[in-house]
Amino acid sequence: MSTTPDFERMLRGAALRVTRPRVAVLSAVHGHPHADTDSILGVVRETLGGVSHQAVYDILRALTGAGLLRRIEPPGLVARYEARVGDNHHHLVCRSCGVIADVDCAVGTAPCLTASDDHGFAIDEAEVIYWGLCPACTTATSS
Repeated sequence: MSTTPDFERMLRGAALRVTRPRVAVLSAVHGHPHADTDSILGVVRETLGGVSHQAVYDILRALTGAGLLRRIEPPGLVARYEARVGDNHHHLVCRSCGVIADVDCAVGTAPCLTASDDHGFAIDEAEVIYWGLCPACTTATSS
């Protein structure tokens, strides 16, 4: 688990000013992977007290733009944020409860960033979402 000095170093490394709200948002996302904005806001407010919804949105946008966070938005779900950046991992999403889990890039003869036809694009990311039922929902469904 990262600490406040780690978050401060991350912010400075991304040429962002270190502020208590930015540190609190980074901490919240690191502690709650795949959290939505409202969940992150709740955690930040527990830490700092009064912080506006707009401030958290702005911070999430800045941290995502700086490459410190990743925004994912599976179809039908609200945007979620995660601290796992810099790799090309994918996600498992439960159709029933909406829980999200990370899954490393598929391996084999065709790496994730090799498209059959890139149409001249310089591809830097691929997004794959695996949909299904998580173990808890599978158990509940079969009961």
